[in-house]
Amino acid sequence: MAEAEAAGGAGEAPAPAEEGAELTAVIGATVPTGFELTAAEEVQEKLGSASRISRDRGKIYFEVPARGLPQVHRLRSVDNLFVVVQEFKDYQFKENKEDALKDLEDLVKKLPWTNPLKVWELNNSLKKKKTKRKKHNLQSTASKEKLNEDGQGEGTDQKDASKQEGCAQNAAGVEPASGQDTETTQGVASRNGEEEEEENNEQADAKDELQAGSGSETTAGDSKTSEGEAKVLKFRVTCNRAGDKHSFTSNEAARDFGGAVQEHFQWKADMTNFDVEVLLNIHNNEVVVGIALTEESLHRRNITHFGPTTLRSTLAYGMLRLCDPQPTDIIVDPMCGTGAIPIEGATEWPSCYHIAGDNNPQAVKRAANNICSLLKKNENKESSTSLGIPLDIIQWDICNLPLRTGSVDIIVTDMPFGKRIGSKKKNWDLYPACLMEMGRICTPGTGRAALLTQDKKCFAKALSRMGHIWRKGQTVWVNVGGLHAAVYLLKRTWERAEEKRSFW
Repeated sequence: MAEAEAAGGAGEAPAPAEEGAELTAVIGATVPTGFELTAAEEVQEKLGSASRISRDRGKIYFEVPARGLPQVHRLRSVDNLFVVVQEFKDYQFKENKEDALKDLEDLVKKLPWTNPLKVWELNNSLKKKKTKRKKHNLQSTASKEKLNEDGQGEGTDQKDASKQEGCAQNAAGVEPASGQDTETTQGVASRNGEEEEEENNEQADAKDELQAGSGSETTAGDSKTSEGEAKVLKFRVTCNRAGDKHSFTSNEAARDFGGAVQEHFQWKADMTNFDVEVLLNIHNNEVVVGIALTEESLHRRNITHFGPTTLRSTLAYGMLRLCDPQPTDIIVDPMCGTGAIPIEGATEWPSCYHIAGDNNPQAVKRAANNICSLLKKNENKESSTSLGIPLDIIQWDICNLPLRTGSVDIIVTDMPFGKRIGSKKKNWDLYPACLMEMGRICTPGTGRAALLTQDKKCFAKALSRMGHIWRKGQTVWVNVGGLHAAVYLLKRTWERAEEKRSFW
C-alpha cells in the first residue's frame, strides 16, 4: 500500500479479506449523468449499501458482499459495472510524458489484484450458469409445446442443457478518448421481470461458487483450468480520461498500462475478443483501476426494436423515480416513441397502470413489438402462458388526448429535441400545446410530470406561459447522446386548465 502511494498519491484499495472472512467487493457503476443521487438511493434501498458519488460525473461506488452480485446486476439505474482494484483520490502525475507513463506502468505490479480477480471469476461463472439455465428453460418450453401439439403427455426427458453452455465474450472497439461517460457494448443481461425461482437459483449459484472456489472455471491469477490445461486469458485495457493537465492521451495510457498488465499476468492482448477488460479511469487527479463486470450496458435490457431516438432504459428509470410513483397511480407517456419509459415503468412499478401513445404509427408498432418481446421474456416457465404487464399502447394526437380531464397522476415523456425528429421551429407551437393538454389530463394539486428536452429555450418560454397550471421544481441536467439536455420535474397547480388558450 505504501509503495502504491509513493507512485503518485493517496491510494485506497478494498481491504484484503482475512482467512475465512466473507469476500466483499467495491463496485463502481456508471449511471446517466445527473442521476447519480437516484442511483445511490436505489442501491441503498435494494442492497442496503451506502454509495459514494464520484467527482467524475456519472459514476458511483458502493461495497457489497460478493454473494450479492446477482442483485447488483438487477439494479435499474446503472449502465455498466466494474469491481474496483484500487482508487487514488489525489494521484500526482509527473509533468514529463515519459515519466508519467512509466509511473502508470510501475503501478500495475503494486496493485492488489487478488480479490478483484476472484470477484471477476465469480461474476463470470454466474453468467455461464445463467446462460445454461436460460437455454435449458427454452428447451423445456419448446419441448412442451411440441408435445402438446402432438397430443402427448407432458412428462419427458430433456436433452442435456450442458451441451448448450457458453457465454459470449465478444465486445466492440475501444471507447473514445474524450473522458466523457461512454457506454460499452459488453453484456450481462439484467433481470426483466424474471421469476423468484430464477433469483433464488442465482443466489444459490453465488453461494456455491464462493464455497467451492472457482472449480472448473478459468482462474485469472494463474490462467489455468482445473484439468491442468493452460489457458491464456485475453484482455484489453480501456482508458477513460478527463482533464486538460495530463501530458499523455488516453490511448497512450491504455497502451503502456496494458503492456505492464500483459507482462505482469502473461495474458494475451486482444482488443475485440477478450476475456478480461481492465479499466483505467482518470479524471483530473483522481485515478481508479477496475475490472469490468458487464460486457453490454445494462440499459439495453428492454428494447429489441429501436427507433431513431430510443431512450436508454436507465434514463427512463431515473425520470420515473423522480416522480415517486405510488400504487394505483396512472402514468402516461404521450410521446412514447419505442416505449422505453412505459416498459421500464410497467416492469419496475407493476402496481401502477401505464398508458403509452404516439402520433407516429411506426413508433406505436415498434413499441408494441417491444412489449411483445417483454411478454415473451416474462413467460411462465411452467405453463408457457404470459404473466402480462399493466401497460397499453395507443396511437393518438398529443394535442388532443382521448383521456378524461384530471384523470392522470404522472406524465413522463421524452419530448422532441427538434433535431432527428421534428424541428426547433415546430417546437415553438408544439411545446405550449403539449403543456396545456398535459395540464388538462393531469390531476390538479397532486399531478406531476418529468419531461426531457434538449430544446431548453423553447421549453422555458412555453413553461413561462403555462405558469398558471405548471410549477417548475427540480431540474436534472443530463447528457443524451452527446447533447446537453434537461429533465424538468413539474408540479400541477390547483388551477383548472382551460380547454383553449392563446399561447403567445
